[in-house]
Amino acid sequence: MQMQSIIENKLNQALDPEFLDVINESHMHNGPATESHYKVVAVSKVFEGKMLIARHRMINAALADELQQIHALALHTMTPDEYFEKAGKVADSPQCEGGGK
Repeated sequence: MQMQSIIENKLNQALDPEFLDVINESHMHNGPATESHYKVVAVSKVFEGKMLIARHRMINAALADELQQIHALALHTMTPDEYFEKAGKVADSPQCEGGGK
């Protein structure tokens, strides 16, 4: 199974999201295009009342095994109200400085 599918499955189970987008951004970074750079946009009621660090910890816990193989994971975690206020817009991922060509 592809890493992207594994991430999607695990986060769907852990977060019961209203919206989940897992984007493989590996092709945008230095080195060979592997399954190593991801952006996650997760919108879930389970984030309500939780600080950003707690939201990220929830995702890190759900993906503990996969994080051993991932170089970069950009997380955008929102409640449904926050997602609505931002009109679904999230920041672009930063350029990867790791690895050389």
